[in-house]
Amino acid sequence: VQLQASGGGLVEAGGSLRLSCANSRRTSSNNGVGWFRQAPGKEREFVASISWNGGDPKYADSVKGRFTISRDRVKNTVYLQMNSLKPEDTAVYSCAAARSSVSTSNPLMYVYWGQGTLVTVSS
Repeated sequence: VQLQASGGGLVEAGGSLRLSCANSRRTSSNNGVGWFRQAPGKEREFVASISWNGGDPKYADSVKGRFTISRDRVKNTVYLQMNSLKPEDTAVYSCAAARSSVSTSNPLMYVYWGQGTLVTVSS
């Protein structure tokens, strides 16, 4: 599994962005995938996760109702649609693949980490 996150950028509060997490390996991943973020001066926190087949989406309370995680197994890509963005969503967002096929918020379950993409939300 080799992951690459993309889609970050600068957006005004209330705007939207869609992040992509692509698995560059030709074989389809059977791993659960999660999104995490780390803001300046803060610890990394869980954002959302999805199982190997696109089921059981989980969200942090801070993003529920605003963010949606989805998966395209044909394209080997996991997406994070972020709507109604707030300045407190500003962070480096990274995707990771779990050691199993399940959807989990536990960062200890993730073994493959991609490089992050910066999201900046202006007020």
